[in-house]
Amino acid sequence: MANKGMTVVAAGAAIMAMAAVAVIRSRRFDFRGTSVFITGGSRGLGLELARQLAVQGARLSLIARGKAELERARRELMASGADVLVFPCDLRNEEEIERAVTAVQGVRGGIDVLINNAGIIQVGPEENQQLEDYREAMAIHAWAPLLLMRKVVPIMKRQGRGRIVNISSIGGLVAVPHLLPYCMSKFALTGLSDGMRSELAKDNILVTTVAPGLMRTGSHVRAFFKGKHTSEFAWFSISGANPFLSTTPERTARRIIGACRYGKPRLIVTLPAMLLHGLNANFPDLTATAFSFANRLLPAPTHPGGDRLKPGWQCRSNIAPSLLTRLADRAVPRNNEAP
Repeated sequence: MANKGMTVVAAGAAIMAMAAVAVIRSRRFDFRGTSVFITGGSRGLGLELARQLAVQGARLSLIARGKAELERARRELMASGADVLVFPCDLRNEEEIERAVTAVQGVRGGIDVLINNAGIIQVGPEENQQLEDYREAMAIHAWAPLLLMRKVVPIMKRQGRGRIVNISSIGGLVAVPHLLPYCMSKFALTGLSDGMRSELAKDNILVTTVAPGLMRTGSHVRAFFKGKHTSEFAWFSISGANPFLSTTPERTARRIIGACRYGKPRLIVTLPAMLLHGLNANFPDLTATAFSFANRLLPAPTHPGGDRLKPGWQCRSNIAPSLLTRLADRAVPRNNEAP
């Protein structure tokens, strides 16, 4: 009897596994010929996503604030044979968002994939952050994705399908010291993305929430710093260049595209990010204590002058750039991050 029971359980498990595989395969999405809309597509992770999707035959539409970066990205992608259009757009402006979506729909005839990737990072002690820093982060990380989804979802509903990828962060799952505007807005994006997934599944629109850990995109030179500017830039850029803590945008982009292809609900990129998320979820007291200690080791707030935002490329010192930041510095020209 025991053997028979075990056989029944094994057979049931096998049937469930086959059913799960069948569901996953049924969700498989082919990017060839599809209209893919990427925000922040002119540099960093957004540009790498565009490169890899172009190889798979996607028709790309990139938006970003910087016209010069957009044009450089367009020329690079077209030189490799990509079908790419670019549209300058300030994501803090709802009218510009609407114009960009209308333009993409008009030229492409629709939007099959929306990737909300654009971002901003303000690094520094809370005492040096201003309300405007929080508003800026919320506008780009939370309100812009919401506005874009509300404008793109009706198009996807008429098409009968769609994919949305929202690039949040491990900072949208675990709050990190000296990154409060960033973390607040990325937490908002995580909640928005997870909620939209439930709301849109009935319309055959699958939403993926992505939480990358540290990446060596070269974006440290474009991040903004407050407080003791050079010290903040040093710890941030050294951490991001550490090969044991960070990964490459190429690897991250491959995993994001794979998650989108199969409509996975969530993707956490890098082992350190997964471990940190698990530690915080299961041992919040320990995580809180560790971050409180880490905060004491980070640069102290400073006045006057500490409230002024400075881009990373203006915050250099003897230790950054240096051998400690070399891996991240090498990524700057490749990913169009040079100021």
